[in-house]
Amino acid sequence: MTFTLSRRTFGLAALALTATGLPRLNLAQASNYANPGLLMEPGQLIAAASSSAGGDKAALAKDIVIIDVRPRDEFDAGHIPGARHLGPNSVVADQSPVEGSLMSVAEIEALLGSIGISADRRVVFYDDRGGFHAARMLWLMEYLGHRHAAVLNGGWSNWLEAGGPVETQMTAHELTVFKAALSPRRHATAQDVLSHRDETGAALIDVRPTRMYNEGHIPWALNVPWAQNLDQANRFKSASDLLSHFEGNGVTPEHDVIMHCQNGLASSHSYVALRLLGFPRVRVYHRSWAEWGNDPALPKVTA
Repeated sequence: MTFTLSRRTFGLAALALTATGLPRLNLAQASNYANPGLLMEPGQLIAAASSSAGGDKAALAKDIVIIDVRPRDEFDAGHIPGARHLGPNSVVADQSPVEGSLMSVAEIEALLGSIGISADRRVVFYDDRGGFHAARMLWLMEYLGHRHAAVLNGGWSNWLEAGGPVETQMTAHELTVFKAALSPRRHATAQDVLSHRDETGAALIDVRPTRMYNEGHIPWALNVPWAQNLDQANRFKSASDLLSHFEGNGVTPEHDVIMHCQNGLASSHSYVALRLLGFPRVRVYHRSWAEWGNDPALPKVTA
């Protein structure tokens, strides 16, 4: 069953404002990003669905694969028409000495193929946590060599606010073969972090909340919490605001940046923020503090 919530009136009001030349409220200035294709606005996706063979989901899926990375019960209660479900931690290994570590590349390839992701399809991920889980998938796709991935800006909540339609049934989709072409410049190991310390222009960012940083951190890491990437509507801040934010914390596009968090989730969010700004050298240390903090051989500051 497909239905549209009463919040659609919000979207219609926004369209009316656009028609009269007035600015929309709370919309990220996507055209100001160096890499605007990494974000998709709800209105863009609504327009794409409407223009695809009269709104046919199968026609849309030939161009865009929509992946919902919220918990399954939330997906079942309502999702974007045609969306396919991927659990928030589906890419995490069931058993690993490091909590939150990713599955093997072969396992991830099989998983992505099972939900119809292939190299020639644009993929849009969304959640309802400001892009927290969706961002990890975008980083992972870029690490695996996929060049057409994006995060739905503002996620599920903003989809509803924009008047996007909702459905509860599952939509059938074909299986594909996903083959990774790893991009090492997107990924960092503990050894990379160690050697990176003495490099000219290097910056290591710990994106965890300040409380967690104070409890224990890598000695040369800067603390720039990931949640500060978002505005009050849980959307990525504008390009100018994001750039001012990072520069204010001593991180500029000239830096070679590695970022980490607890287990690779939050760091991916700041990865997306810096990629939006066009930072040329950005990597994620995805095993993060879960590995570093539990290895007695690695240097650390503890409370």
